[in-house]
Formats: sequence, structure tokens, C-alpha cells
Amino acid sequence: MKFKTPLIRKQTIGENVLYTFVFVAVYLIPIFNSFLMAEEHIDFYNKVFLAWSIITPYLVLFLFNNYILIPFLLNKGRIFWYVVSAFSVVTAAFTIIEFMERAHIISDGQVEVGILPHQATLADLSWYWNIVLCIFMFAANIGIKKFYESMQKDEDNARLAREVIEAEMYYLKYQINPHFLMNTLNNIHALVDIDAESAKQGIVELSDMMRHVVYESSADRIPFMKDMKFLENYIELMRVRYSQHIDIKFNYPELTNITVPPLVFIVFTENAFKHGVTRNRHSYIHIDISLEEDMLVATFENSAHQTSLNSKTDGGVGLENVSRRLEYIYGKNYSLNIVSDREKYCVTLKIPKSYES
Repeated sequence: MKFKTPLIRKQTIGENVLYTFVFVAVYLIPIFNSFLMAEEHIDFYNKVFLAWSIITPYLVLFLFNNYILIPFLLNKGRIFWYVVSAFSVVTAAFTIIEFMERAHIISDGQVEVGILPHQATLADLSWYWNIVLCIFMFAANIGIKKFYESMQKDEDNARLAREVIEAEMYYLKYQINPHFLMNTLNNIHALVDIDAESAKQGIVELSDMMRHVVYESSADRIPFMKDMKFLENYIELMRVRYSQHIDIKFNYPELTNITVPPLVFIVFTENAFKHGVTRNRHSYIHIDISLEEDMLVATFENSAHQTSLNSKTDGGVGLENVSRRLEYIYGKNYSLNIVSDREKYCVTLKIPKSYES
């Protein structure tokens, strides 16, 4: 998956701000030094400008390294040519400076007005020491650049991981839609043979439910009461289908300011009806949703039957998908507990409550 990034990244801005701050501070040192020496007047010509002439070769070499050598050689894997080019440029630069200094010395020992010997090199160092110092500056430049590139790479990887998770979460969520539709159509098909009028009403309810699935469930979260109304419609379809053969209870609190992820509770409800109902034995579906402190607690309990013990232990594709969705949404901040025996099958889900924004 690819994503667009800004032309100017905040790491690049931070890196350039750091370089600017360092060189501005270095250029201000001669002026601050005059204040510290309590000089009456700042001697710009003989001291400040001379100091700046010492610093400027380093600035030029730094810019050449930062914007030419590193991007076009080092970043493209041409390490050997980068080392050769960097050493050659630094050596040539300070050799020329040294030659220019010596060229100002007159044969009889007098010195022309201008730059004195070794005063165009930093801290009055010999030319070869300035080469070493400049190489260290190049190394620091590489280290800082790689540090900011690493930060940018980590941010890109984190953004990519979030997009992959979001894409997979939506994929899992919409996998549930055809699963739900198939089960509901099967219920209406069963109603056609039992009660045609109820089947017609079921089609109307299915239309409302599918509108909820297609349009409202596309959001990351939906109002709690809308999701409860969706479950009620589904349960009413099931009541008509099974008539008096099943004991159905559904309880939930009136929570108007709470949101929940869409298409989570319906999966456990479908699973309860799928595996908890048989026509030759007493069956029940008890669904209870409550608010306990900062957690929504949903319990889905249904009767267990020997014919479905093996199939319901894993919950099928729907439960697997919703479990993965819950993990993506809440991480470890949720619990899903399943208890299964010969008498009952019970799922208890606890998720953090979320308020509407």
C-alpha cells in the first residue's frame, strides 16, 4: 500500500533548523566575544570579518556535502566514491587556502595588507588539522542526517502499519455483511412457508437492517442505541421464525451518549441462534448488555445441543473476524470469554465505553 507524503517533511525542517542554528551561533561567537572582552567598540574589520572568513570555508564545504555529496553519492550506495570525493574536496579546499595565505608573503619578509598566514583557517590551525576537523564535521553531518532519516522512516512505517490495519479492519468488517445477509435471507425463506405475512414484514425489516449495514456501519463507531435497534429487528425476525419453540430475552440499558463499533454484537447474536436452537428440545437465547464502570459488558448465552457442540466451539468465520477486529480496535483493552459445556454456551464480551464526540 502506498501513501502520499508532504513535499517538505517535518523531519527535514527540523534537520535544517538545527544546521541553521549551529552556524548562526558560530557566526555570532566573534561578536559575543567582543562583548565578553569588554571592548568599547567592536572591531568588525580586523576581528569579526576575519573570524567570519575563517568560518565561511567550513560553511561552504558543509553545504556542498549536505546537498551534493550525500544525496548523489552516499544515499545512492556509492560509498567509495563519496569517501574519495569528500576527502579530495576538503583537501583541495584547504590546500588552496594555504597557498593563498602564503602568496601574500613578500620575498623580503614584509607582509601585504590582507589575510595573515594561517588566519584563514579555523582557530589558527595548520591546514592538515583543518582537513581532519572538516572530516569530523562531515561525519557529524552524516550522523545527524541519518538520525532524522531514521525518524522519518519510523514515522512512515507507523503510518503504513496504521493504514494496513485500517484496511484489513474494514475488510474484516465487510466480510461480515454477506454473512449476515445470507443468514437473514435464510430466515425469511423459512418464514415464507410458515407465515407469508410475517415474511413480508420480515422483508421490510431486512431492508431497514441492510440500510443500517450498508450506510451506517461504514463509520468507525455508531450510537449504541442504533446498534440496539438493529439487534432488536434481527431478534424479531428470529422470534417469528421460531415462534414458541425458543425462549428469547434481550435486555440493554438506555445509553444515549455511548458509541460502539458496528457489526460486533450481531455476530455473537447470530452465533447464538445458529448453535443454540433446536426444534426437538427446549432452547433459549438470553442476551444481556450492561454498563459496569467504564466497560460495556455483553453476555450472549444459549442452550447447548449435542449436534452443535463441535461446530460452535470455534464460532466459525464470523467470530474469528470479529475477534480480530476487536484486537485491532482495542488492543489488549478488552476481554472475550467463552464458556461451553453440555448445558449452555456463553460468550461474555467486555469493551471500553466510548462517548459521542
